[in-house]
This record gives sequence, C-alpha cells and structure tokens, in this order.
Amino acid sequence: MKNKAVPRKGPFILLTIFTMLLLAGIAFEEPARVLELAKAICLSCIGIG
Repeated sequence: MKNKAVPRKGPFILLTIFTMLLLAGIAFEEPARVLELAKAICLSCIGIG
C-alpha cells in the first residue's frame, strides 16, 4: 500500500500569520511612513535636505 501524503500545516499557518501582519501594517499606513523616511534620508544624503 502507498502511504498517503499528509499535508504540512506549519507553512500554511505561518503564511496566514504573515499575511495578517502585512494587512495590519497596510491598515496602519506603515508603507507611507517608510517611504516618507526613505525620502528624507535620500535628500539628506545628497545634501539637499
């Protein structure tokens, strides 16, 4: 008899957790803050800001 492949649950649980954290970060407008800080750092690096 062939052994039935049991699907691993760990990767699906981790993927679900990481997706929830990603959506929470987007909901709290984290991407906008990150881009704002990146723009400020880049301007200070080239001597404008």
